[in-house]
Amino acid sequence: MAASGTDGTPPRPLIERAIETEDIRALGLGAPITVRTDATLQEVVETLQARHIGCVLVVDPDGKLAGIFTERDLLTKVALRSLDWSKERVADFMTRDPETLRPEDRIAWALKLMHVGGYRHVPLTDAEGRPVVSFTPNITESPDGAWRFELAPQGSPAHAEVIFAGDLERKDYPFRLEPNPSPRP
Repeated sequence: MAASGTDGTPPRPLIERAIETEDIRALGLGAPITVRTDATLQEVVETLQARHIGCVLVVDPDGKLAGIFTERDLLTKVALRSLDWSKERVADFMTRDPETLRPEDRIAWALKLMHVGGYRHVPLTDAEGRPVVSFTPNITESPDGAWRFELAPQGSPAHAEVIFAGDLERKDYPFRLEPNPSPRP
């Protein structure tokens, strides 16, 4: 389904318009998977495997986001090291103070942040810094240079895929990305 351009531009798919105008909470994402800073690597890896997920959000004793532990952290900071995973703490291997967004931020801003920063996961936090959810779209580039953004897992009510050609570095988008409307202090 496409939306008609009112200024003589060709119609755009509704999903492109939604990415430009809708906020992340419109995706209806589930609750975040969190672990405390004192969790062991073994506990965290078991959680990743049991839940079939690629990251956990690490919270301090007050429930505020302290970091994120991802598959990439596992491969680059833990793998091939002689460690006792039942004794090592996730806090020593997590990515501290990751960039975050809020549920009211636009989907387009999240996708841009992820592309420019090279992130696969972006935690969403509330005003007090407590995790609300982890935004983890599947982002791939096809051989022809088109980008595919899968915004929520297949089978979920919010599943949507966006495919477009354009160079994200040159800002040659099929839709406009504007600065984040809710900048952080």
